[in-house]
Amino acid sequence: MTQRRSDHGYEEEGDRNFLEWEDHVMATVAGEVRRRRKELRWSAQDLADRCEEIGYPIPRNVIANMESGRRANLPLVEIMVLAKALHMSPISLIYPVGYVTEVRQLPYEEQQSTWATLQWFVGNAPEEGATSYMLNRFQAHDLELRSALAAVESEDYERWKVKTAANRIQREAAERDLARCVARAASAKRELRRLRDAIRADGGTPPDLPSLLDNVDPPDIDTTEEIDL
Repeated sequence: MTQRRSDHGYEEEGDRNFLEWEDHVMATVAGEVRRRRKELRWSAQDLADRCEEIGYPIPRNVIANMESGRRANLPLVEIMVLAKALHMSPISLIYPVGYVTEVRQLPYEEQQSTWATLQWFVGNAPEEGATSYMLNRFQAHDLELRSALAAVESEDYERWKVKTAANRIQREAAERDLARCVARAASAKRELRRLRDAIRADGGTPPDLPSLLDNVDPPDIDTTEEIDL
């Protein structure tokens, strides 16, 4: 059997045997590295130079061997460095959405949508009966954090409108808008506090808060010593 290398894996000629899953994953990553490198009009040496600038050298011959399918393994740390050097996210190397339509999620499984597999990998589509509560809470926290920030910024803007109103009618309208913004901000802060309390209750450490929301946590919470050592 003969195999012919393409940008995103192997195109097999003759017998249509499938690659082992590990080889399939490596070939997908290598193909995307090659595609992105060509898109940037970089040589393998150019990419190697940028990896060295990051602080984790990956020699040109190693990159060439990876792209040609001659490497026996591809460490995760190299995927991280290559992604940084190529101005990409690591997940985009593993699951090149838009460039590869299907990938294998696990050994002995048929190929499926790259987008669906990426969602599984990042925790947006957990398998039935298996849920990471902490991951779900952090995802919800991120959404509520954005909502709270937007509400507080809107509140500040409406306060400015009240102060700079040119007449009574404009000031009264601004005051009504401000009251609505204050209510939204208070509600968003309550929900954010609830999520942060839930994270702590499960033994986790909530993310740091921006200065605009530094009053969300109760004053008796020491955010510098979240983890019980």
